[in-house]
Amino acid sequence: MDKSVFKSDHIELRHVLYMTGKTLSAIGLVEIVAVITSLLYKEWNMAFNLMIGTGLFFVLSFIFIFIGRDTKDQRFSWGAGMSMVGLTWALGGLISAIPPYLSGHFASYLDAFFEVMSGYTTTGLVLIQDLDHAPMGLNMWRHLITYIGGQGMVLMTLSFLASGMRGLLKVYMGEARDEQIFPNVIHTARIIWFVSLLYLALGTAALTITGVLIGLPLDMAFFRGLWMFLGGWDTAGFAPQSQNAMYFHSTSYEIISMMIMLLGTINFALHYFILSGNYKEGIRNAEIKSLFVTITSLSVLGIIALKAVYSTPIIAFRKVFYHFVSAHTGTGFATLYSQQFFYEWSDAAIILIVIAMLAGGSVCSTAGGIKALRIAILANALVNDIKKMIRPDSAVVVEKFHHLKEVALQDRHVRNASIIVLLYIVTFTIGTLAGTFYGYPLKQAMFESASALGNVGLSSGITQPSMPDGLKVIYIFMMWVGRLEFMSVIALFAFLFKEAREG
Repeated sequence: MDKSVFKSDHIELRHVLYMTGKTLSAIGLVEIVAVITSLLYKEWNMAFNLMIGTGLFFVLSFIFIFIGRDTKDQRFSWGAGMSMVGLTWALGGLISAIPPYLSGHFASYLDAFFEVMSGYTTTGLVLIQDLDHAPMGLNMWRHLITYIGGQGMVLMTLSFLASGMRGLLKVYMGEARDEQIFPNVIHTARIIWFVSLLYLALGTAALTITGVLIGLPLDMAFFRGLWMFLGGWDTAGFAPQSQNAMYFHSTSYEIISMMIMLLGTINFALHYFILSGNYKEGIRNAEIKSLFVTITSLSVLGIIALKAVYSTPIIAFRKVFYHFVSAHTGTGFATLYSQQFFYEWSDAAIILIVIAMLAGGSVCSTAGGIKALRIAILANALVNDIKKMIRPDSAVVVEKFHHLKEVALQDRHVRNASIIVLLYIVTFTIGTLAGTFYGYPLKQAMFESASALGNVGLSSGITQPSMPDGLKVIYIFMMWVGRLEFMSVIALFAFLFKEAREG
């Protein structure tokens, strides 16, 4: 990076703090919705807890904006932009965890921070206690966190609070978004929010109607529909009840939630193309083809591996296909108890679902994991190398793939995809070894490590309040780097080291 951009008065650090303050204020504004929910249901203590969180967001936001106020017209460098994202996610999680901790539904602040980071990263691993009796305001805050994290904390600021600022592309891409719908980043951010709000209305309505039809009171059908939509669309897997999707005992509810999971894992740009009338893009797109192939093949192999456990097609669909879709999309909705994965599923089925969790969904979506586009790029690169080997030396092979447009496969595409895959494999291995170090069986450790890193949320039984604090910290870090795809976190540590050295 060009060292000339770093000034002696830490202008880049103050610029990072200014933009971080903007984002923290936006999160505080969203938290007011949870405050209102608590007030409507006369949950005075929970409302007060949430107001403490909102106040802290506004106070810290004011301090940061005041410190960096004279840098607002400065252009972000890549290092500063990526660092700002990593810092915002860390601080946002730390402050957001205070109201849940004060609610009394968590054994410790670390547990509350774990849950909040799980929400922001759209993972869905939970440590909340007595979820079935949690206040409405707390559940609203848990699910709003997933909505903020799914669309992106910083994306929210780009949409509504960053007009006129410069160098925002670096910030946008820092939240693991590799492409723009429009040349203007702010227009792109607003389109993403428009798509999300459109599906929010449609998905909540569908789940609310289904909830009423299966016997839920209208207000509970609405809130559960809203929260289950947020958990599905943002591929977060949070649910307002301990039995997760199994609570509803409804095939129609499961089908709708599965459709929402699949929609949530599709690239926002592709949603925009389809909603604009370009339906052919949904068929031609390399990422959609990759998702279809991997979800279908892994699900079929999973059904074969578990044919002795689930003997009828209906049960196999509800218990196997549902969970492979949930795992591959990075959602984490479940119609099984966590211990059933460990005690009922075969080793082959566990390995297959671990692969699905690591594979993940689409780029520029709410999903985590390696991403289908990178898998498509590596598959195309392999085919291209095979073609080169069997064709004459004089033949020129130009491999292309279609992703929103025709793209010539270049070495940089393969290199970038390979780096991310390598980082995922190394981090997954470290997480697995950590689980075995704390005494858990290898199969469970692999499952939980893949779920945390892939931002999935399915659990084999390890994730619970009694698990060692050291493992909680490791999983928090894995969720964080998995959602931001490593680079923003690496940039943050490098940026802070540089600032400390120059200070």
